[in-house]
Amino acid sequence: MLVLLPPSEGKAASGRGAPLRTESLSLPGLTAAREEVLTELVDLCSGDEDKARDVLGLSEGLRGEVAKNRELRTAGARPAGEIYTGVLYDALGLASLDAAAKRRAARSLLVFSGLWGAVRVTDRIPSYRCSMGVKLPGLGALGAYWRTPMAEVLPEAAGPGLVLDLRSAAYAAAWKPKGEVAGRTATVRVLHAPTRKVVSHFNKATKGRIVRSLLTAGAAPKDPAELVEALRDLGYVVEAAAPSRAGAAWALDVLVDEVH
Repeated sequence: MLVLLPPSEGKAASGRGAPLRTESLSLPGLTAAREEVLTELVDLCSGDEDKARDVLGLSEGLRGEVAKNRELRTAGARPAGEIYTGVLYDALGLASLDAAAKRRAARSLLVFSGLWGAVRVTDRIPSYRCSMGVKLPGLGALGAYWRTPMAEVLPEAAGPGLVLDLRSAAYAAAWKPKGEVAGRTATVRVLHAPTRKVVSHFNKATKGRIVRSLLTAGAAPKDPAELVEALRDLGYVVEAAAPSRAGAAWALDVLVDEVH
């Protein structure tokens, strides 16, 4: 099972250890693209701060994020699972998983990123600010930039099994499973059952809990149909729609009564 996650906008501080080595990150086929984005981002943030803030969509109160990006090549790095914070990652609670569940997380979780493309939770990265919606002056919109390298690397990373896609729309734009990979991909919406509406905070937290539940239970569904059964066994209310055509993904709605 491969689980595709969005990053968090908020991030923990960089570590005090060794700095980033892009060649040591997972999915080495993305190394050249990562270096290209990293170089442009550092150069941008080493110049006019106001221009950098405008490009990155940062308020005056987030001016410090520009300085953080300026130091990306020398800042200490930490496992990505420690860098990413926020609602989904708080609910996922990687640090509190038992040893077996942590090993499953290291194998199965893939976090998408405007800067790195995608990383494993064990990959060591510095704290940064660069969303997939950013348009860098030289490279353009990052969602579009990443499509070609992702299309070359992600099908192999997906392997022969289930792909559980929990990404937000901006990050889903960087790679859309196609062909037979799409047929074993499940996208998930979390709906407030009484209103059948998506509530952003609620959506993120529930997705984090879903991943934690699967990792803790040691569930290993091989395809979307088995995923539906696994989630129901774990107590989730799931409505599933199989694809109506070849090359489309399964659509799963998880219904939850309480917003918390």
